[in-house]
Amino acid sequence: MDMGCLVAGTGLAGGVRLARSDAAASHAMIDYLEGHLGLSHHLWHELPAPAASSGHVLTQEAREALMPHYSTLNLRACLDPAGGDLDRVLEREVAVALLGSPVAFEFDDVDEFASHVRVQRRICRAAAQTAVAFKTLAAERPERYWTYDDDAGFLLRPGERLSDALRAATQPSITGQLYDFSCYRASEYVILLGLSEELECVNHSMLENLEQRCRRCAIRSREFHDVFLDEFGSNEQPLPARYFVPGDRLWFRNPDERSSDALGYEGSWVIYLGGGLFSNFWKHDRPYTLEEKCIEIFHWRDGAYQDEQHEWQMDETRVDAQVARTQADPAERSRVLERMMRLRDPQGVYAQGGCLDASREQPKSVWPGHCRLRMQLS
Repeated sequence: MDMGCLVAGTGLAGGVRLARSDAAASHAMIDYLEGHLGLSHHLWHELPAPAASSGHVLTQEAREALMPHYSTLNLRACLDPAGGDLDRVLEREVAVALLGSPVAFEFDDVDEFASHVRVQRRICRAAAQTAVAFKTLAAERPERYWTYDDDAGFLLRPGERLSDALRAATQPSITGQLYDFSCYRASEYVILLGLSEELECVNHSMLENLEQRCRRCAIRSREFHDVFLDEFGSNEQPLPARYFVPGDRLWFRNPDERSSDALGYEGSWVIYLGGGLFSNFWKHDRPYTLEEKCIEIFHWRDGAYQDEQHEWQMDETRVDAQVARTQADPAERSRVLERMMRLRDPQGVYAQGGCLDASREQPKSVWPGHCRLRMQLS
């Protein structure tokens, strides 16, 4: 899956683009969207796209009704007000968010598109079940599945499945224990779990390569981003502030320079769960709305203090108290949200920006024949 730019003069600005534009590809897309997901054909239409490809986008009427101004926060409520099977509800929400995207998502065929939708759904489900202990420097993993090397990081033990090891590390419903993570590392495990679950179903050879690599050296930080993720949106071409696809990883920046010196409080990495909610890896049964996340980060400035070693720390109890006061005061709540719900300043700048990032991240394709994961095996 590639993210294309806005295409001028072709009738296609965003949505889903398939490399094939023949009748078979068109019928396959209809079968998937209407037959599998139950999305009425009046919601979307097919348009010509560059290089003999085909574009599939929401109609203007559907986009204005389901995601006005590209906001996807109420998309699920509009699509499935009665709820239903969560896997199906999530896949419908993901597919429609992609069809209504302001940037073009490119796939070779419908099978690759459907695989991507499933991966996004798997990430949502994993993120919703993830609960870890917040430690930015300390780290631990269940010893049955993981061993530690000072240079290579946490390594998958021989004979253990990667998906089982990731669930054991992040889902206390399995082990009964919370393991130490930073929010950034926790988000990596959640994304990797979604990818490994899809690989188990569709691409065993790549799964074997991935597990082999995870037994030798952890894939983390910049390498993780380069191997597994595509980023779309930029400071020059920011995404609409309320456009999120379920399964996206995104960053909320702390715009307060003083409190951002507290380790781990530079910002917050989260997964968009769909339904207007964002992951809370510390209290997974209490996910955030967009407004709640913005208000909490705003009040980190009230909880920051220096300890006896002059290291910046965070008093979470004070933060919670200040958040409660703001939520109870409509005027103050509006003031805080007006300040925070702006695009963030560039890195290193603390001026008038808010906490919202210009970009989102999604996993690369793992579909056989079009798998875009490239990693060193040693």
